[in-house]
Amino acid sequence: MLRGGMLGVAGLFLLLANVWSLAAVWIDGRDDGVAWLALVTGLVGAAWIARRSLARVLKVAVGGLPFLFVLAWWLSLEASNDREWLSDVARLPRAAIDGDRLVVRNVRNFRYAAGSEEITEERWESRTWDLSKLEGVDLYMSYWGSPMIAHTIASWDFGDAPPLAISIETRKEAGEAYSAVLGFFRQFEVYYVVADEHDVVGVRTNHRGETVRLYRTTAKPELAKAILLDYLAEINALHDEPAWYNAATHNCTTTIRHHVRHVAQGHPFDYRILVNGRLDELGYERGNVDTRLPFEELRERSDIGERARAAEGSPDFSRQIRAGLPNPRR
Repeated sequence: MLRGGMLGVAGLFLLLANVWSLAAVWIDGRDDGVAWLALVTGLVGAAWIARRSLARVLKVAVGGLPFLFVLAWWLSLEASNDREWLSDVARLPRAAIDGDRLVVRNVRNFRYAAGSEEITEERWESRTWDLSKLEGVDLYMSYWGSPMIAHTIASWDFGDAPPLAISIETRKEAGEAYSAVLGFFRQFEVYYVVADEHDVVGVRTNHRGETVRLYRTTAKPELAKAILLDYLAEINALHDEPAWYNAATHNCTTTIRHHVRHVAQGHPFDYRILVNGRLDELGYERGNVDTRLPFEELRERSDIGERARAAEGSPDFSRQIRAGLPNPRR
């Protein structure tokens, strides 16, 4: 009975794995003869072995051949920096550090048409920050649909200097649009948007109409600096060797966790890292954000939509959207 149940679970797993194989070949390898060869070879090999075997265990085991053949092909697909990119991800940022002096090239500072995402002005800038002035790191959560899913943006607070905002996104080619389904396959390279907050935050609050909340975190300057340096190392690495985005394993939130775990002892995994619309709730429980207020009140006060719309076009955008926000660092 137990053995039969285990074989049933294995059979279900292999069925799902082979469904993924078909989807991977169709989505990532529709025009790739090697992809179809891998799939057909796996199917033929599995059928040939199963036909000659009387052992149920062996028949279940060989059912995974198509998946293994396709997986080997899929893992061989290489990301690229050489494509016809959309203008807002056209340039790769690069960082250089000399002592406490941080210089980042290709910081995005675009302007958009009122009421739309149409780009009216493209600005790629070089900016300098003093790492000794770093006070902490803030977290944006932007909701565009389901309250269970959010886009997260980290932004480093340098006191009186402009913040350094980094948004981990997909690098889309001309004519492409983001798809949650395609994000699970090898359709998009990962891209770190290093940007002025008026751009990367304002485009969401003022032009897309998203609900955006901003949380000041309790991270000490030394931890905030270590996380930032890990981000910058990845940014420079992607400049030389691109990588794939993945909606499950390499997205805006799981990658933040990846950077934090590189420099500090991490908390146990929690499902809200994937269902990240409740990441603020998790942060509250772990003391990563201001806990002096009840959570629902903190959440309500962290909504920056009205302040962002009032600050549209202002050179003081970042200060204005933070006015009145609970700040555990002060």
